[in-house]
Amino acid sequence: MPRFGFPPILVGLASVALFLGLVEVLLLLKVLNQFVIPFPSAVLGSFGRLFAEEELFHRLMLTGAEALAASLLVSIVGISLGVLLYKQRILRLATEPWVAAVAAAPIVLAYPLFLVIFGRSAVTIVAMGFVAGLGPVILKTLEGLTGVKKSLINVGRSYNLTPSQQFWKILLPAAVPTIFVGVRLGLIFALINLIGVEFLINFGGLGQLINDLAERYDLPGMFATIIFVILVSVVIFAALERMERWFRPVR
Repeated sequence: MPRFGFPPILVGLASVALFLGLVEVLLLLKVLNQFVIPFPSAVLGSFGRLFAEEELFHRLMLTGAEALAASLLVSIVGISLGVLLYKQRILRLATEPWVAAVAAAPIVLAYPLFLVIFGRSAVTIVAMGFVAGLGPVILKTLEGLTGVKKSLINVGRSYNLTPSQQFWKILLPAAVPTIFVGVRLGLIFALINLIGVEFLINFGGLGQLINDLAERYDLPGMFATIIFVILVSVVIFAALERMERWFRPVR
């Protein structure tokens, strides 16, 4: 007997639409406070105004450029340091707990120190995102390399591969899925800190816009900007998943 199902994306969209409709009804019935939660219809209607009056696309490009710079630095430096810790056991034992502590620390609270060092500029925002996202990439790179099966390494030795060949042909391909988990986590941490610092120092792109709209008590516009940030994040993570499939070895 054939089964008729709905694609997951349709179920997700229907669930979101149902939730927004319920919120709209509750606001009309004054069950929810209209001064705290805006009407979903007003939020959706704010997107055109944000693009036309608040230069939403231009602000997206500013934040996107900062996020791209921070992400590249996090990926390159984080993976390199993870490989270094994997190869240097003493260094790994000495520094791994500190790296884990930095990864768990609320780095965004250190923004005054970064302001003193770099000034009120985009460099401060990129530096904050870089430091916040570095820990997960290092730890996951280290986890991926140390978790490679001994049987794979032994196969490489049986073929008399050099240490460099073992790394590029066996260790790194086997560790790619775990490394990309770290890259995604690092990007999440970097984006959170990027938007947060833009909001706190009132400088930059989307974070500054959220701050401006909040100070003007433009709730529909503020919620619309937050939703826009979420949608952009979803697109970025979907692109990372496709990139991971491209790098992952064929099995």
